[in-house]
Amino acid sequence: MTDTIPTLSSYDETALEAAFATLAEEVRTSAAALTTPEAQENFRLHWLGRKQGRLKLISDAWLKSAPPEARKPLGIRFNQLKQQIEQALEAPAAPIAAPKVQALDITLPGVIRTPGIAHPLLSTMHEIVRVFHHLGYSTNLGPQVESDFYNFEALNFPQDHPARDTQDTLQIANQHAKPSRDRLLMRTHTSPVQIRTMIAQAPPIRIVIPGKVHRNDAADATHSPIFHQIEGLCVDTNITFSDLKGTLDHAMKALFGSAVKTRFFPSFFPFTEPSADVQISCIFCGGSGCRKCKHSGWIELLGCGMVDPHVFASVTEERRKIDPADDAYNPEKITGFAFGMGVERIAMMLHGVSDIGHFYSGDMRFLEQFA
Repeated sequence: MTDTIPTLSSYDETALEAAFATLAEEVRTSAAALTTPEAQENFRLHWLGRKQGRLKLISDAWLKSAPPEARKPLGIRFNQLKQQIEQALEAPAAPIAAPKVQALDITLPGVIRTPGIAHPLLSTMHEIVRVFHHLGYSTNLGPQVESDFYNFEALNFPQDHPARDTQDTLQIANQHAKPSRDRLLMRTHTSPVQIRTMIAQAPPIRIVIPGKVHRNDAADATHSPIFHQIEGLCVDTNITFSDLKGTLDHAMKALFGSAVKTRFFPSFFPFTEPSADVQISCIFCGGSGCRKCKHSGWIELLGCGMVDPHVFASVTEERRKIDPADDAYNPEKITGFAFGMGVERIAMMLHGVSDIGHFYSGDMRFLEQFA
């Protein structure tokens, strides 16, 4: 490669064509020797260096004395030359001889591939769902972004219920122009899927609803703004509270062992009447009393109750928009029960985890314990 800048005697087409043909030939000759990364870098600096690159020096020398009418054809040829240089740099270097492949030594230990495992929350959720599948329940899912109607109104939450407040519910922005029932929010429980299922399907219904829910809770050892729930719904003729108790007693024994006992205490939920909180005998002390059960011998685990007739009325109203004669959810003909439990709480009990944040930390040292 030469550093001499060609002399441009004139700017007519013939002179420009000859000058740039000489430069193009110089580029082709230099590019043929680009067999190593070092040679490619030297070639790039020689031609395209920002301060002393050959192309810049030629441009400065020729453009300063170029008449206005010659600048356009001069610029076109400069761009063509620059493209030729860049193409030379992008072309693969001469092939390098492949290294010799050593023969396979079959006496060496093989490579151990460790397969991934389900997250402990996911495996706990699957275990709970599997218990209810054995009882004849199917799984239904629904969206995490819900309307106020499905999340609150159809579930018999009054307009002034505290759960509707922004300090408890994560609202989607810019919804005030919509009717209150159509405003969007992040679902606070998986109960909206119960309403969606009943609107779409006549009884009998037996479903479990696993999924992620969102609440405006401050994170601490037992709370998280994002967590998981599993809810269940059973609707049919002659469903009684005894059916509810028998179902949950069987499920708790399947999850925690046959020695576990259950007991029910009166409670309140807008969408069930009567409602109950369910406690199980402490799985750590067997009911004798310890620090984990606050020395009571019992641990509160989930809520449940018989489906409130007002919920059936909301479902019937929606179904009659399609069929005015629909009477599938007449509370005088059918009854049902519902229940809901937190997956994180059960996972913490099953695995002895003291802080819910461990499940979301992504710490492999924690997660590998479940492999």
